[in-house]
Amino acid sequence: MRANTFAWPHDKKSTQRSINITHIASLPIIESLIRLGCFCNMQYKDYYKTLGVSRNTTQDDIKRAYRKLARKYHPDVSHEKDAEQRFKEIGEAYEALKDPEKRAAYDQLGSRWQAGDEFQPPPGWNVNVGDGRFTDMPFDFSDFFESVFSGRKQGVHYTPRRSYRTAGKDQKTICAITLEQAYQGCTRTLELQVHERDGSGQPQTRQLNVKIPQGILQGQKIRLRSQGASGMGGGPNGDLYLEIEFKPHRLYRIEGRDIYLNLPITPWEAALGSTLAVPTLGGTVEMKIQPNSQSGQKLRLKGRGFPGKPPGDHYVLLQIVTPKADTAEAQAFYLKMAQTLPFNPRADMIA
Repeated sequence: MRANTFAWPHDKKSTQRSINITHIASLPIIESLIRLGCFCNMQYKDYYKTLGVSRNTTQDDIKRAYRKLARKYHPDVSHEKDAEQRFKEIGEAYEALKDPEKRAAYDQLGSRWQAGDEFQPPPGWNVNVGDGRFTDMPFDFSDFFESVFSGRKQGVHYTPRRSYRTAGKDQKTICAITLEQAYQGCTRTLELQVHERDGSGQPQTRQLNVKIPQGILQGQKIRLRSQGASGMGGGPNGDLYLEIEFKPHRLYRIEGRDIYLNLPITPWEAALGSTLAVPTLGGTVEMKIQPNSQSGQKLRLKGRGFPGKPPGDHYVLLQIVTPKADTAEAQAFYLKMAQTLPFNPRADMIA
C-alpha cells in the first residue's frame, strides 16, 4: 500500500502537521478530511482595504465608501474590465462590515493578516452572527467569508436573492430665475444631462417642465421626486433638488421678502416735495415725497415686497441727483443759488 501525505490546516502561529493515510481507504477518509478543511487553499481578505477605509473608520464612512465603489463598478453601468469581480468583492466586504456584530466578529481575527495570505480560521473558531440571512447579492460569497461567519464550511454557499437593488442617488442643481419670475411664479423648462449616452457616445439630455411657486426665495429648494440618478437592479430613482438662485436685477435688490429700490430725485423735488411714480415688481405706485427730503432717506411701501404670510415691504431709498453745470447758463444759476441760499452741509464737522 502506498501512503499519501496531506498538509493539515494551520494558522500563522502553529506549525504545519501532516498525517499519512493509506491509498486503499482513500475515499471515505478524504471526504472526512475535506469536511475538516484539510484541502483548503483559502486566502485572507482584507475587507477594509477593499473598501478603501481604515480599520477604525465609522459605520457611516463604510456605507459611503461602499455606495461610491458600488456605483463605479456595477456591471450594469461600469466600463471597467474587472467591474464584475470588483463589484463582488466590494459587496462581500460591505456585507461583512456594515453590521457592527459581523464587523466585530471579523475584527477578532486580528490585524496581523495581509490580503492574500493563506488562511484558516483559528482552532475552535465558531462564530454565529445573526440569523444567517444576508443582503441581496447576485453572487455567492467567497469561502473565506463563509468560513468566518456562522461557522459555514468551505464550498457551502449562502443562498442569494435574485437581484441586487439600490436606490439612485439624490442630485442637486442650480435654477437661476429673475425676480419677476419668483414674484409672480412661472413654469421653467430645464435641460438636464443624464449619465446614459447615445449610439455615438455623446451625453444625452432630457427636459423637465418645472413649476416655480409664487414668492419663492433665493436658496429655497424644489424637490422633484424620482428625477435624480437612476436606481440599479430595479431600485427606485433618486430625487432632484433645484436650488433657487436670483439673477441680478438692474433696479431691485432683495433681503428676505423685502425689496429695495434706489430712487433718483431732483434737488427741487427733494426741496419742494412731489408725487412721483415709483416702479415695483407688482406695478407702478404713486409715492408722495415730503418737502425738504434728503438723500439716503428711506420710505416704505407696506406689503409691496415679495408675496408671503406676511408679505414683505418695498423700501425706496432717495438719491438726490444734481444737474451738471456744463453751460454758462447752468453755472450762473448755481452761482446765484449759492449767493441766495448760503448753506454749509459740513458745518457740524468743524470744531
